[in-house]
Amino acid sequence: MDAQTCLKKLEYVGVLAFATVDKNGAPQIRNISAIHYEPDRMIFFTAKGKNFCEELLADGRVQVLGYTKYKEMIRMSAKAVPVTENEQEKWISIIFAEQPYLSNVYPGDTRKLAGIVFEIRDAEIEYFNLGVNPIFRESYTIGMKNLMKKGYVILDKCIGCGKCLKNCPQQCIEPGKSYHIQQNHCLHCGNCFAVCPANAIEKRG
Repeated sequence: MDAQTCLKKLEYVGVLAFATVDKNGAPQIRNISAIHYEPDRMIFFTAKGKNFCEELLADGRVQVLGYTKYKEMIRMSAKAVPVTENEQEKWISIIFAEQPYLSNVYPGDTRKLAGIVFEIRDAEIEYFNLGVNPIFRESYTIGMKNLMKKGYVILDKCIGCGKCLKNCPQQCIEPGKSYHIQQNHCLHCGNCFAVCPANAIEKRG
């Protein structure tokens, strides 16, 4: 699995949930399908008059979520920015050609007046597959985005009692002098953190 494969899977999903925060700090979410994919970025269309557009222009931070029929969750955390003015018409034409229904929504030249195209170049992508045993998760980046460390780690003060492993739903903790969490199979459920008698487990992120 890699970032490009995740983008391709999002393309197959089609309609994605885009989450932002409004000017009052309230979470907002909407479904977006007017999307074009390049190997290293995502490009999407919305209307200038929508609150969604206002939120993107004011802040730009967005999370994009897709879920496949194979129980794969793909989440992209990114900053969206408008494409350059001289590229707006080009990308609008491409998106409308790929999504013919949009011509019914914005016929003729109304698309140019109403619409604006944003792009996501720098993003962290989380892939989480619940359809395999053990579960599988991994994170990737596109562009200049850095990975944020998440989940749990076992510190050197582990006493080797095994309570974390006993209570791990995925049995993804390896015994040793200090026990070790296999991060690719961890649910981030926090059971190990809750039961550790030595406070040797640390939550990251």
